[in-house]
Amino acid sequence: MDKRQLWERYQEYLYVSHELGLMLDISRMNFPPDFFDRMEPRIQKAFTDMAALEKGSIANPDEQRMVGHYWLRNPSLAPTPAIAAEIEATVASVKEFAAQVHAGKVCAPDGRPFTRLLVVGIGGSALGPQFVAHALGSAHDRLRPFFFDNTDPDGMDQVLAEIGPALAKTLTLVISKSGGTKETRNGMLEAREAYRRAGLAFENHAVAITGVGSELDSNAVTEGWLARFPMWDWVGGRTSVTSAVGLLPAALQGVDIDRLLAGARLCDELTRNRNTRANPAALLALMWYHATDGRGTKDMVVLPYKDRLLLFSRYLQQLIMESIGKEKDLDGQVVSQGLTVYGNKGSTDQHAYVQQLREGVANFFVTFIEVLANRDGKSVLVEPDVTSGDYLAGFLQGTRTALYDNGRESMTITTEKLEDRTVGTLIALYERAVGLYASLVNINAYHQPGVEAGKKAAGQVLALQGEILATLREVAGKSFTAEELATELGAAGETETVFRILLHLAANPDHGVTMERSELFCSSRFVATG
Repeated sequence: MDKRQLWERYQEYLYVSHELGLMLDISRMNFPPDFFDRMEPRIQKAFTDMAALEKGSIANPDEQRMVGHYWLRNPSLAPTPAIAAEIEATVASVKEFAAQVHAGKVCAPDGRPFTRLLVVGIGGSALGPQFVAHALGSAHDRLRPFFFDNTDPDGMDQVLAEIGPALAKTLTLVISKSGGTKETRNGMLEAREAYRRAGLAFENHAVAITGVGSELDSNAVTEGWLARFPMWDWVGGRTSVTSAVGLLPAALQGVDIDRLLAGARLCDELTRNRNTRANPAALLALMWYHATDGRGTKDMVVLPYKDRLLLFSRYLQQLIMESIGKEKDLDGQVVSQGLTVYGNKGSTDQHAYVQQLREGVANFFVTFIEVLANRDGKSVLVEPDVTSGDYLAGFLQGTRTALYDNGRESMTITTEKLEDRTVGTLIALYERAVGLYASLVNINAYHQPGVEAGKKAAGQVLALQGEILATLREVAGKSFTAEELATELGAAGETETVFRILLHLAANPDHGVTMERSELFCSSRFVATG
């Protein structure tokens, strides 16, 4: 296709919304001329499915629950007045609590205002808040945010070291719907111990975001934490960023959550449009279907040309992959669906893996994300009449062209500037696209049995670790190989797991297990030192 034809195709397929301040260019996706006509019945069904979801249908048949993250930014859509009132009350409570913290009315026990924020969560309880914090943070943040988003002790030590003496002025949010998520529980216990070592009472710094009546909720009540905010069973973790999960840390940081919600609400409204070509979420979903044959045959590379959007691909990994990666469809047929997402940022990627994107395996399509405004105010000229931001825009255009010239497909999302409202728009746009795409490929986007399987398997490993420690301690001083110990436990089929547990135990001082290394490494012996 020559440049004139490409310009005509660009004009034909460019979606522009002045209300959202957003453009979507799909012209460099090589769908055939009849693609939209062929897909129209499917996308219309997807619109119908989405409308039913928003009205409160059971969208997660595995768990018999509704899925209502769209109600969070427009409570009038909620299926009952009680749910609408809960949403409105929660947003009001979030804003009131943040205002009290900022005013110093809710403060550290010594009367000093909170200046730091430690968010303890995992998955959707961390990825969404982290993305928002990084995208919208500044040197003027009311509270500087930090995160425990894993159960890695060294990672938590690193965060605590960075907070340092300011722990005395740190407010901690613990986010877990059930209150029983092990990674979050561990992070809470590590934080509690850090406060204790500093001579501080954890409960005087702690806030819970959790399900009403959960284990975490009960602990917060019993111990007298500063505040509690609700999570609802009709909001999944990966779509919880416009609930208290994302709104409270954002408001405490100083983000204008009203504008964030307004961006999401407007995007929701515009993506209810059943005119396919005038619906950016439908266009995204259809391009995913085209690029991957509706079977996940290609990866989606997300390349935001903006440092503040560095974490967007990580956020999208959970939103998309946890929603789309399913073994079975809604009819119970094995389909092994998925859509792999990865990405970093431009132009960093041009010095990393764009070489492979242009000339290597063509197993991907690219989504460029462009922000037109470089910064607030004028920029330094790095060359005559050229700024650093001009270079960034040039690199985006250059990479886009280089990929297209070698037969690589891409689409481009362009926003005028990056602000609270823009972030809300991007969140809603991709949430809606995920829901529509799931309907196109006939899967349940709102459950995650694979995640639960991993948790169950981890529990079995920890139970086996308990048996190993009990056996070693019963005969302290006697050494075992992994095979001997597995046989002793009646778990000969789990010898590899036993060996790996023993390696971990011996590498840490916590349990008193040491390793006697053998020349044949897997025959090394392990002993409890008493």
